Amino acid sequence: MKIAIITDSNSGITQSLAKELGISVVPMPVLIDGEQYYEDLTLSQEEFYEKLKGDANVSTSQPNPLDVGEIWAEALKTNDAVIYIPMSSGLSETCHTLTHYAETEEQFKGKVFVIDNQRISITQRQSVMDALNMVKDGKTAEEICKYLNETKKQSSIYIMVGTLKYLKKGGRLTPAVAAIGTLLKIKPVLQIQGEKLDQFAKVRKISDAKTTMINAIKHDFETRFKDLVAAGKMTLAFAHTQSTEEIEAFKEEVKAAFPNVEITYVDPLSLSVSCHIGPGAIAIGCAVRY
Repeated sequence: MKIAIITDSNSGITQSLAKELGISVVPMPVLIDGEQYYEDLTLSQEEFYEKLKGDANVSTSQPNPLDVGEIWAEALKTNDAVIYIPMSSGLSETCHTLTHYAETEEQFKGKVFVIDNQRISITQRQSVMDALNMVKDGKTAEEICKYLNETKKQSSIYIMVGTLKYLKKGGRLTPAVAAIGTLLKIKPVLQIQGEKLDQFAKVRKISDAKTTMINAIKHDFETRFKDLVAAGKMTLAFAHTQSTEEIEAFKEEVKAAFPNVEITYVDPLSLSVSCHIGPGAIAIGCAVRY
């Protein structure tokens, strides 16, 4: 059975890397002052942040199912099945929309499998790599789906936000709370545990944020993922929004804290999350690996 692996640009996998891996990446639409762009095709990370910092009206939207369907149909010309790994259904309706499309469109029934394993960014990328490795091992589409669904909660992401401006702009903070937080120089640490982007802790210094995130991962490793860590199945990865030097320094701290855990990726955070948190963020994620 020949199986194609397809994901979206929320995974952090660029179009050039996708070609190297032999997969396809659906570019996510980004709306800037009413004009639609596509991540990594007609909009670079640099252009995105230039617009965002310039107070443009920036938001993300769902890809057109018909456009995604064309990519699936092209893949099915040379493959028996498609595994499609989009961003978490808890962060966008995209997954639900495309699941329905795959299940009701005759040409895709039983051939396109949309995975809702509640990942995004670096943990979503790990899911893609797991699927690729399972294809290499000769697993069926059903076996890959089963594994990705069973392991969907075996991941965490913690994010330090550099500014409260974009949380306020997106309605996640009231203007009063944002004003007080800015005055007190509060840097919230957010978490993604599968479905939602939620508050985890409040700190005032980057060093405290790093310590908080390391301790959060340590707690996950000692509780929820204890057996997986002992089996050498957990990985660590990093993401950031225009914080290249800071994330590299943080990576070294994490390596010292977890010397026996594999570090996989250091990626720019996907634009779907970035538009809500803005520049200056650093994130750490952990995920099981196949």
